[in-house]
Amino acid sequence: MDKSSFEQLYLQQLPGLYRLAMSILHHRDDAQDAVQQSVLEAWKRVNHIQCGKEKAYLARIVINECHNIQRRRQRVTPVFAFPEQNKDNLTAEVCALKESLNAIPEKLRTPFLLVYMEGYSEKEAAEALGITLYSVKSRLKRSKQKLKIELGEEDAR
Repeated sequence: MDKSSFEQLYLQQLPGLYRLAMSILHHRDDAQDAVQQSVLEAWKRVNHIQCGKEKAYLARIVINECHNIQRRRQRVTPVFAFPEQNKDNLTAEVCALKESLNAIPEKLRTPFLLVYMEGYSEKEAAEALGITLYSVKSRLKRSKQKLKIELGEEDAR
């Protein structure tokens, strides 16, 4: 992959990478840091990115960087909590969906977001997460079940 095509890919994928980082970190500044650091790392290795696996490669780096930030957070005791995002602009349904998605464990939430919200194929999501295609399908099924329960659309079994 050359640097000009990497730049186009980066600009195209940036909003989705940011949403992915936000879904893991839940903090705007940390998500921005994760995406910026990830793109910098990918830029350093631009010649090693396999053709056809660019989206998965970028997503995997973002996920890894988010986990690094989470590990660093565990070593720090915050002085105060930042206020949550302004919910006044969001409808009640969007807030309920966001809270329900956040209630799903990250292991199930991340494949759900990649496939259903970011448009990754199941194969691309599997590559990005470093798991098998079967695992992605299984996690998608379980995440949909948990989301239905969280939203009150299905009785808990």
